[in-house]
Amino acid sequence: MTPGIRLATLVAAAVAVDLAVGDPRRIPHPVVLMGRLIGALEAWLNRGAARARRLGGLATVLITVVGTFVATWLACRGLETIHPWLGLAAELWLVSTAIAIKGLGDAGRAVAAPLANGDLPAARTALGRVVGRDTQALDEAGIARGAVETVAENTSDGIVAPLLFALLGGAPLALAYKAVNTLDSMIGYRTPRHEHFGRAAARLDDAVNWLPARMTALCFCLGHRGAWQGACADAPKHASPNAGWPEAAVAYRLGVALGGASSYQGVVSQGATLGKPRETPGPDHVRRAIALMHAAWGRCFALAAGVTVAAAWLMKTGGVG
Repeated sequence: MTPGIRLATLVAAAVAVDLAVGDPRRIPHPVVLMGRLIGALEAWLNRGAARARRLGGLATVLITVVGTFVATWLACRGLETIHPWLGLAAELWLVSTAIAIKGLGDAGRAVAAPLANGDLPAARTALGRVVGRDTQALDEAGIARGAVETVAENTSDGIVAPLLFALLGGAPLALAYKAVNTLDSMIGYRTPRHEHFGRAAARLDDAVNWLPARMTALCFCLGHRGAWQGACADAPKHASPNAGWPEAAVAYRLGVALGGASSYQGVVSQGATLGKPRETPGPDHVRRAIALMHAAWGRCFALAAGVTVAAAWLMKTGGVG
């Protein structure tokens, strides 16, 4: 079996594991270890003048990302020397932890179910577990909008991106990507504490998510030319160079407006409005966003795996010299 076909098979099996069991709380998750490392490095290196903080942030990124890659590779190869099946099982499990298909779908349904029953407090609580914005005063439309945005954006960085990196380099590269994503979520903010320290993390996250965000948007829009044209027009308006793509694509597919004003710790932030609303967001739109999520990651995986297998076949048969 060529490396490309092996990786495609491995990632497909990891997807099946994630869909079946997700991330059981009783099993330690690699992201928790990454978070502890980032927290320790931040406490140690985020001090001094702006230049020192920027260098400390860069060191934190290098140590975390390279360290994650090397540690994962060593763990998989070490277990493989004990027994090939043991190494394969470890890599399969590690890849499954890097993707969040089941978790994202469950999070969306946890908001949609109470929202459909008119239980706004429960819906706000469920949304508050997965977003950073204030949820206490949101009405039904605001709750639904937040849930749809979360499903849309995380389809890219929680599913498609780790799948692509796993297809390129197995568990080591998939978890290195998760390290980049975790760094950005912890220190990649323009706050007084992280404006300089988190700069390298934010820029690296923007770079590694450039292609996955656009590929996700395209797969959201396949068969709906108007949605793709709308996404191309609206996505650049978003403050993030990447998040606007999947969000705008889903906004046009569902016929709702996403983005706009959101409150963070009592401070209202006015973002760009994405989409041309025909309907007011509600629980059915959250469920439809989850269905779009499954269609999009499936298309992205099929496309990327197909390219991987085709490239492996060409290399094997001498089609690529």
